[in-house]
This record gives sequence, structure tokens and C-alpha cells, in this order.
Amino acid sequence: MMNTGSVEEKTRYSEEELKEFEELITKKLDDTRSELNYIREALHKRNDPGTDVTSGSSKLMEDGADTSEKESMSQLAARLQKFATQLENALIRIKNGTYGVCIDTGKLIPKERLRAVPHTQQTIEAKLMKQR
Repeated sequence: MMNTGSVEEKTRYSEEELKEFEELITKKLDDTRSELNYIREALHKRNDPGTDVTSGSSKLMEDGADTSEKESMSQLAARLQKFATQLENALIRIKNGTYGVCIDTGKLIPKERLRAVPHTQQTIEAKLMKQR
């Protein structure tokens, strides 16, 4: 019985280890969602035509800067949304027991890498091989 356990440890993370990653991911997900909500609210307020009455050319310049800033905020929101989805998917992998296993090699992804990039599905070696 003991032998099987030690083999199991090499291919999967333990319940305690998965719990640690689950807490880390849940915190990152909460932070990401908060940031996303903040940006969405800011974008919504900008789209709200206020009682701002300014004169001609300065208004045009403001509109240009405003449009550029809106685009930047929209891009940031899209990146945050993608990150949130990746974190949600990582939580699903924790639940179904596939978290921390490289999709390319089947090896266990080192804890240090998972702590830095908790949504990753590849060991650094597999990622580098793919980039070649």
C-alpha cells in the first residue's frame, strides 16, 4: 500500500498541496475580478454623456485622448477576462485532479512554477520546446 502512495505522489499533487494552490488561485481570481469590475465601471462612466460643456478644439483633443484611453482600458479588460477564465479553468483542473500535470509531457509541473504562474498547463521545458 505504501509503495503505491509514493508512486502516486510523483504523478499528482496531494490534497494539501492542491488546497494551497486552490487558495492561491481563488485569491488571484478575486483580485482579477475586482480589477475587471473597476475597469468596466470606469468605462461605463466614460460612455455616460455627462454635463461636461467645454469649447471646440480642446473638447476634440480630449475626445481623442479619451478614445485612446478607452481602447487601452478595453484591451486591459480583455486581458483580465482571459486571465480570469484561465484561473477558473485551473480551479476545474484542481477539482478533477489534473492540476499541475503538464499537458505535453505528463510530468508534474514544479511547485515554484505553479506559484508564479498558477494557471499554467506546461512545464517550462515543454513551453520552450513549443516556442522553437
